[in-house]
Formats: sequence, C-alpha cells, structure tokens
Amino acid sequence: MKIAIDAMGGDYAPEQVVAGAVAAVKKYNCEVVLVGDQDLIKAELKKNHAEDMSEITIRHTTEIIEMGAHDTAKAVFRKKDSSIVVATRLVEKGECDGVVSAGSTGAAASAAALYLKRIKGVDKPSIATPLPTAHGITLLMDSGAIVDSKPKDLTEMALMGSIFCQYVYNIEAPKVGLLNVGEEETKGNKKVQATYPMLQQLHAVNFIGNVEGRDIPEGKADVVICDGFVGNIVLKFAEGLAKTLFKLIKDAIKESGLLAKLGALMVMPALKMLGKRLDVSEYGGAPLLGVNGCCIICHGSSNAKAICNAIGVAIECVKNNVVGHIRDSIAEEEMLTNDDEQV
Repeated sequence: MKIAIDAMGGDYAPEQVVAGAVAAVKKYNCEVVLVGDQDLIKAELKKNHAEDMSEITIRHTTEIIEMGAHDTAKAVFRKKDSSIVVATRLVEKGECDGVVSAGSTGAAASAAALYLKRIKGVDKPSIATPLPTAHGITLLMDSGAIVDSKPKDLTEMALMGSIFCQYVYNIEAPKVGLLNVGEEETKGNKKVQATYPMLQQLHAVNFIGNVEGRDIPEGKADVVICDGFVGNIVLKFAEGLAKTLFKLIKDAIKESGLLAKLGALMVMPALKMLGKRLDVSEYGGAPLLGVNGCCIICHGSSNAKAICNAIGVAIECVKNNVVGHIRDSIAEEEMLTNDDEQV
C-alpha cells in the first residue's frame, strides 16, 4: 500500500503533515510519497529521525495552491507542478493507491475530478465527513463539495455514503436519513421533497426517511444527506459547539470552590475520554466519494494525528475496494444512470 501525501497542504504544512506521515508508516506498515518542496520535507524528516526510512520517498514540486485560492479549478489547471496536482496524478498513473491532502478543499476536489475522473453515473463527487455521535459515527454528506445539489446528486450521496459505511465502518445495513426541517414526507423545500421518493426507490439503501438537525448528534442515522451549503454549516457549527462547551466547563471549574475542583479531578478521566471522542483528529479525513480513485480531504488545521489517521482511512478505502463497490452499485441502479431523472 502506497499513499501520496500533499506535504505542502494545510495550515501547519509541512511540519505536521510530515510528522503524521512518519507516524502512519509505523502504525499501518505502509509506504508514503511526500509531495512538495524537497528541502523543506527533508528538514522535517530529519526532525522526526526519519530521513533514512525506506518506506518514505519524496517527489519534488515547485508550486503550491494556496488555501485561499479563489478559482481552484483554474489554479489546478494552471499549476500542474503544484503538490496537490502531482500527488493526485501519482494515483492516476497507478504509482500510488490513494492521495491525502489538508490543503485547499476546492483544489483537492478539482484535481481529483480532473485527473481521476468521475465514476460513470456520478454527476458530482461529494465529501463524506464523519461526525461523532452518541452511538458512534454519523457520515455527513455533502459537507462542502456541492453547494447547490440536485435531487439526483443527493440520491447518489445516499448510495455512496451507504457503501462507505458498509465496507469501512462494517455496518451491515447503514441507516440513511435525509436532512430536513421535519420528519413528515411533505416537509422541506422542493428539492428535498423531490429527493424523498427517489431515495425510496434505491434498492441498495436503507432509507429511514427525514431526519432533523437534533437527530444528528443522537446518531439516529448512519448517513445524513444534505447539500454542501447546509452540510458545511452543520459541520462548522458542530465543531464550534464542541469547543465552546469544553471551554465553558473549564471556566466553570476554575471559578468554582475547592470542593468543585476536587470533584472535577475525579471526573477528569471521563472528560478526557469524552474529549477524545469529540476530537476531529481522531477520525482523520473525509473521503471524496464519486471519483475513480481514493482521495481523502483533511481539515486545513489538521495536526500530525489527523494526518496519520487520514492515511489510515485511505488504506481502509483501498483495502476494501470502496471505489469498485460504488462503481458497481451505481451501475446497478437504473434511475441513477438515466439522464431523465435530472430535477
């Protein structure tokens, strides 16, 4: 197993990216190709005492697509020697099995669409982000790739997310819910109402109907479907809420008396376990589903742990042939390959 890493992508690149890659090599017994400025990468490898690791190779590049790039599709087309483009092309050429990037989400998605191509029958690839819930993990689709989805896009997400949960999370019949403002079938805007009957027609999806925002942290569904505009807001709100709650707890303990502080010491192990469950770095990155290859997109602020775990997600996707299963399932669903279903 060999994974290409965009070593220059992310707020803390290449330091945290290289450290995460070194950790992944040790943890998963894999090979990685670090793509980016070779001088900077070599310096970080030396810091991690990994300059002589045979499992790590470097592919030098001279360009970077910045996190704030406005037209990422144009940047990907013009900057052919950028770290994300070269890393993605290693997968296209079969030199690597998957690509991991914490850089610009738009650039990673554009590079994957341009070089790995879309799976036949998939109009728009989507990002599947794992969210910690009361009962494990819920996959939120889409979390930023498609800001204005059509019903067919949402239906494709349901199928792809279900397959990912089945083969990576080992859930036999993942429960799929459509995010809406109410549980009734007639609720929501025209797009969501048009999507509901289409989801009911999918043979390979365990559709449980509409779910509301409050149902997500409860883990009512294994996969929650929505367009990227809504999904990204849900994702950022969840991240902010978790951080705020922990800050409020810490502040309350500091302002309390001695008895409360002693009590806090007793529950500290439980709080640390809870913090670990809510830590996004524990879940690595989010797969871009719908392209002919494994592409894992990480949060821009990913640390070494997140990068390491994202490489683990990539390995699981490749090992369990997620792309192949999506390709086969899309081909079997006649409604998804019928252009007349565009709404």
